Amino acid sequence: MKASKTILGLALLLCMASSCQKGMIYPMASGRPYEVLVIIDNKLWEAPAGRALFDVLDTDVPGLPQSERSFRISQAEPRRFDQALRIFRNLIMINIDPKQFTQTRLKFMRDKYAKDQIVLTFNSPSEEDLRQYCVDHRQDIVDFLTKTEMNRLIKQLEKKHSKVTNDLAWQKFACRMFAPDELKSYKTGENFFWTSNNTASGLENICMYSYEYEGPQTFTKEYVLNKRDSVMRENLPGEREGMYMQTDTLYTDVKPIVVHGDYALEIRGLWIMRNDGMGGPFVSHSRVDKESNRVVVVEGFVYAPEKMKRGLMRRLEGSLYTLQLPEEQYSLEIETGVDEEKKTETDTKQ
Repeated sequence: MKASKTILGLALLLCMASSCQKGMIYPMASGRPYEVLVIIDNKLWEAPAGRALFDVLDTDVPGLPQSERSFRISQAEPRRFDQALRIFRNLIMINIDPKQFTQTRLKFMRDKYAKDQIVLTFNSPSEEDLRQYCVDHRQDIVDFLTKTEMNRLIKQLEKKHSKVTNDLAWQKFACRMFAPDELKSYKTGENFFWTSNNTASGLENICMYSYEYEGPQTFTKEYVLNKRDSVMRENLPGEREGMYMQTDTLYTDVKPIVVHGDYALEIRGLWIMRNDGMGGPFVSHSRVDKESNRVVVVEGFVYAPEKMKRGLMRRLEGSLYTLQLPEEQYSLEIETGVDEEKKTETDTKQ
């Protein structure tokens, strides 16, 4: 009887140990948004391949009136990759092996060592191939890391967002949208609304408007910028007569992107208040609502003359991706364009 109880106890312990390993409790990832830790030998970090990767990560955020870096970069040698460093939110690993790889490829894994963590791995046959890959695919690398952070933001916005903005999107356009919770002040117009946090320090704004879709010419740079200027002039005048918002044509970048698996046009640039001293960066998405044959534009812009604007703009830009058009199947995540690796038993034990 004693022997059977002992065997039963051992079986229960083994079962519990197995369950714990399968459902390990991981710590939360550490670090701030847009911080990146590169695990790489000092010698390789200072070599052309390492410098090429550093140059990619050290690029400026596009569309801002002053220089602001895309990421905060740290580096550590593999031998110093201990438990404290393993829980960093954005890890970059370098794996050079000519026997295993014939060309450089990117892979990423979620939650390898901590919750809400991304581990991005460069698998490469040589230092030179890694260097050339960084040169040729610099925007892909930046986009992956940026979209990873925006996906984290979108998850937060799904739980806590501006009810005012979401309600207005539904009432005016039968759409859904998750904007930062602080955006509670608002103004409406014909096929238009604007919401803001209405603060003197770091003014964040979202606006949405629509107009008829008239075919492919509707998405030319000239057309969308002229439409933007006319809508903003009518709906967001300045404090005195003769003041109105206008696009600063010295810098505007217009390019096609994919949102929820469909075509969209991204505009990124600067706005100014004509006959006033105000101005700042903006980013917008123009998308086609096929049900009503109209273009729906959602835009984020800030006014923060004495502050860095990277964080403010990226919060608003992440919000744009949450716009859900009528009859649209909503996806919580922005596609990153990099293949995902699934956890193995070996990864779990590390």
